[in-house]
Amino acid sequence: MKLGVFAVLFAQKPFEEMLDYVAAKGLQAVEIGTGAYPGNAHCDPDVLLADAGKLKAFKQAVESRGLIISALSCHGNPLHPQKAIAKEFHDTFVKTVELAQKLDVPVVNTFSGCPGDHEDAKYPNWPVAPWPNDYQDILKWQWEEKVIPYWTEMGKFATDHSVKIGLELHGGFSVHTPGTLLRLREAAGEAIGANLDPSHMWWQGIDPVQAVQILGRAGAIHHFHAKDTSIDPININKHGVTDMQSYTLMLDRAWQFRSVGFGHDLKTWADIMSALRLVGYDYVVSIEHEDGLMSVEEGFSKAVQNLQQVLIREPLGEMWWV
Repeated sequence: MKLGVFAVLFAQKPFEEMLDYVAAKGLQAVEIGTGAYPGNAHCDPDVLLADAGKLKAFKQAVESRGLIISALSCHGNPLHPQKAIAKEFHDTFVKTVELAQKLDVPVVNTFSGCPGDHEDAKYPNWPVAPWPNDYQDILKWQWEEKVIPYWTEMGKFATDHSVKIGLELHGGFSVHTPGTLLRLREAAGEAIGANLDPSHMWWQGIDPVQAVQILGRAGAIHHFHAKDTSIDPININKHGVTDMQSYTLMLDRAWQFRSVGFGHDLKTWADIMSALRLVGYDYVVSIEHEDGLMSVEEGFSKAVQNLQQVLIREPLGEMWWV
């Protein structure tokens, strides 16, 4: 496995300064935002696709520091019911896939998106209960008319460009659990897989080790984020896992994102790393920082220190004892 970082943490740093900083921390990979929610501070697909010289220089800047690009990321909602919004997210995704092929980057990360509840809706509708039956009707319409058709087409597009799609399992979007990911993968093809982030498993009540097992056995983990979650034992009973309070209200929230090791101990993270190795995932563990109690530099540095202790780096050898 390689240790990397989702470089949007350092959007305020110029591109090459960011690369120097990451390399100096001993990391081996960067995940780079190309637009939509992550922004494109370090990578504008329009610029790189239009200029072969700039594309070459971009790639060389990464490789000359001994780094790889683990993924290009353009998390957005291409299924948004407002067509202009959906088109902007879709166009960014398409350009990102095209750029990934030119840069020899194997994965593009994004969200599945979430449609509205009918063709003329204005806002996404995320059903979270099977009853009243209206919610089942909405869910059926969303998947049959929007989710499956769109990602079937985009899966073929990605395959034609030698790219895999890593959907982040995130609340508020149609694909948010191992089960919903596998449902879409079965319908839309094996280009679809997970950008698995344990932090979103924990707050949904899902054990990330089991999520790794479930998805890994199907060969459905394309990329991995390293981010933690802490759950407040009192507030969770007041607000539940679907706490809608702002992330800034940290004292009152049921759960909050933390840097690796500050929500769950390193034994838990070691178990996750072992599960990844067990199911054959030996690619990049990409640090994502959204910890409201630490600065970017401190949260990132502590995540690096903690993951260095549990990451399994060397290739598997023969079982000499067998």
